[in-house]
Amino acid sequence: MNEVSAAENATAGFLVWRLSMKWRVAVDRAVAPLGLTHAQYALVASLYGMGRSGERPSQRGLADHTGLEPLYVSKLARALEAAGLVARTRDPGDPRAMRLTLTEQGREVTGRAITVVQGLLDQLLEPLGGQDSPRAHQFTRDLVALLDAPLDPHAENEKEQP
Repeated sequence: MNEVSAAENATAGFLVWRLSMKWRVAVDRAVAPLGLTHAQYALVASLYGMGRSGERPSQRGLADHTGLEPLYVSKLARALEAAGLVARTRDPGDPRAMRLTLTEQGREVTGRAITVVQGLLDQLLEPLGGQDSPRAHQFTRDLVALLDAPLDPHAENEKEQP
């Protein structure tokens, strides 16, 4: 069986997983020369975008935004702080919360990383007609709908309980 027919017979869940793995590996490789991993890129790029709109998120807010676990965001933020890319400061309104901002070096590295990742996105969406095509816009809307769909991993298990 060739790769195309195998993909056509695969479940949507398997294809989503494969696409996410393909994307993660490609971004990891692309941003490695800048000293970043895919997860670190997700954090700094989110901080970059949020900062441009005047937000200065807490680690928890950034976890909610990226979909990463708060503990993992904390670990990534500490590593990015050690690398001089992120500043972590206590929130004066909540001493338990840490606010995150990009440093000047962080903004420069992130700007370069965003350019590299946008090039990857161009490549990824080329089969759909490019980033600005109607198909790519519909694909983005479909992804948003899937991300917004609630999932309860315990629902199936509860059905099987006597």
